[in-house]
Amino acid sequence: MKKLFLSIFIISLVACTKESNKSTNYKVDSTTQTSVQTSNPDQTTPSREEIIKEANDEVLKTIKSRDYKRFAEFIHPEKGVRFSMYAFVDPKEDKQFSKADFEKYQPTKTIFTWGTMDGSGDLYKATIDDYFTKWVYSKDFVTGQFSLNKFQGKGNSLNNLKEIYPKADFTENFIKGSQANAEMDWKCLRLVFEEFQGKYYLVAVINNQWTI
Repeated sequence: MKKLFLSIFIISLVACTKESNKSTNYKVDSTTQTSVQTSNPDQTTPSREEIIKEANDEVLKTIKSRDYKRFAEFIHPEKGVRFSMYAFVDPKEDKQFSKADFEKYQPTKTIFTWGTMDGSGDLYKATIDDYFTKWVYSKDFVTGQFSLNKFQGKGNSLNNLKEIYPKADFTENFIKGSQANAEMDWKCLRLVFEEFQGKYYLVAVINNQWTI
């Protein structure tokens, strides 16, 4: 009889142990599955500022490297792009190109009138390539101080950017002036972007500097 009770006790003990192991294994598997699911970070959508900053940097790189084919891809499909020599934007006088015209004339030696030189009043005439290399990118603006919808370079030239482009976003790439010239030789390059069909396109390229 004692042997019978002992056998029943051993069988019951083994059964309980197996059941306990099953329960333990289930809990570990459940914990592991949960940790795998929560370890994958959610992919966040880039902010508007990040998107415009990236566009700004790409445009600067295309100008610096003279990759005009790539630059043309940023030109607004409907409005084209306008170039202003100084802070004051003159829609009637400033040179403006559609994407097609820019691609057509950029490789050529065609001379265009871009505006009037401050001080002398002389007309500034140059090819697209010369205007980009000698005026638009007269400083290494890739290294400039970036700002979005904020002016850093403030001179005595009238600034009407917000009046001409009230619904646009603009970037400013600012190069500080030298101490030798009382910091009056600062320059900046402003790029004006407008959204079109989910993408930001360039509608204006505006240079600015201290004027007389």
